[in-house]
Amino acid sequence: MSLQSQVMTELKAAMKAKDSVALESLRAIKSAILLAQTETGGGGELSEEAEIKLLQKLVKQRKDSAALYNDQGRADLAEPELAQAAVIEKFLPEQLSEEEITAVVKATIEKVGASGMQDMGKVMGMASRELAGKADGKTISGIVKTLLSS
Repeated sequence: MSLQSQVMTELKAAMKAKDSVALESLRAIKSAILLAQTETGGGGELSEEAEIKLLQKLVKQRKDSAALYNDQGRADLAEPELAQAAVIEKFLPEQLSEEEITAVVKATIEKVGASGMQDMGKVMGMASRELAGKADGKTISGIVKTLLSS
């Protein structure tokens, strides 16, 4: 089942349940999918990789907004953002733990033959491709920096 049909099914269920947070989140996903489809011009289906990137972008936007609201002492505005991020994350593949990400990054460092921070770009490129959808770039970057600087 494609992401768009999954979202539509969930959207109907959220309407019946009168779940406003889920409705808002699902409408945001639907809107982003339609926007991405019209940008490509064909109006066809998005690839699974493109769908994952789209969902990750939506989650990141919500989490960044929540962080800003928390920094400004506005927990009342941060909570809905985090709730929406949780709804959107349900459509993403299972996220890897930090230990699993570290293992993949170590293998990538060995594969590339990286010796220091000057090789970070090579390692990040390969690791990001391998972990696409399974880990966020910020976490991968932090682990790569830690491993290359030691």
